[in-house]
Amino acid sequence: MNTLINGLCLGGIYALIALGYTMVYGIAKMLNFAHGDIIMVGAYTIFSTLALMGHPIPAVIVAVVVCTVLGLLTERVAYRPLRGASPLAVLITAIGVSYLLQSIAQLIYGSKSQSVSMGNLGSVTLFNNVSVSISSILTLGLCLIIMVALTLFVKKTKVGCAMLAVSEDRAAAQLMGINVNGIITLTFAIGSALAAFASTFYLMQIPSVTPTLGSMPGIKAFTAAVIGGIGSIPGAMIGGILLGVIEKFALSVPVLAPYTTAIEFGLLIVILLFRPTGLLGKKRREKV
Repeated sequence: MNTLINGLCLGGIYALIALGYTMVYGIAKMLNFAHGDIIMVGAYTIFSTLALMGHPIPAVIVAVVVCTVLGLLTERVAYRPLRGASPLAVLITAIGVSYLLQSIAQLIYGSKSQSVSMGNLGSVTLFNNVSVSISSILTLGLCLIIMVALTLFVKKTKVGCAMLAVSEDRAAAQLMGINVNGIITLTFAIGSALAAFASTFYLMQIPSVTPTLGSMPGIKAFTAAVIGGIGSIPGAMIGGILLGVIEKFALSVPVLAPYTTAIEFGLLIVILLFRPTGLLGKKRREKV
């Protein structure tokens, strides 16, 4: 039971990160590989704010603001000038932004791991005398709330409908009076805010931060987005939860633990062999 709850918590974190990848790809048609390092920036912001204020709630608020502003700045400076460039140029730029953020963090904080204390919330005993930490329950609950809220925002609001329109056909959306640049900017802002929440939940589970903190969670979240169907918001959620549960169950089995990462990426290969678009991905017809 504990393994399942921990897997769902980790899956929720992967899902939040994957939502940033899948929204940016679905609307801007680009892979923002610097997204994982936004998580790292959020974690260091929490670390610094906690050192100044000593309370996690202001630290989380500041992290959300900093990550959102950083996402907007990255989109404006690095990606918008390449809006009509080749996908390879955008990909190389995203990798460059990723290494730039890691290098800046290393210059400011050093390369050593820094301990971050989010506070001990204790634990509760559920059925069958299973002890579960309150931080795990809080992580799982808030992840679900954020994902449901995002889904309702995209499906039920005017701005969300504009996002779907830009995702389907950018040129047609522009002809209908939709501000495409504004929608893409908003998408980066939402994705970066989600990264800040993901960094908060990550630190609640693993209370330490390094300049490369976002690299592996970012890669695994991207894997989750591809498994679920890149560009699909429900697919990113399902892929993240699936990957998190599999990882925790594999780690709980001593024979499988050393091969956990191989199992996760092996799952990606198997799914893509039988369903290249991912679990909930849709085939798109290319116009000639």
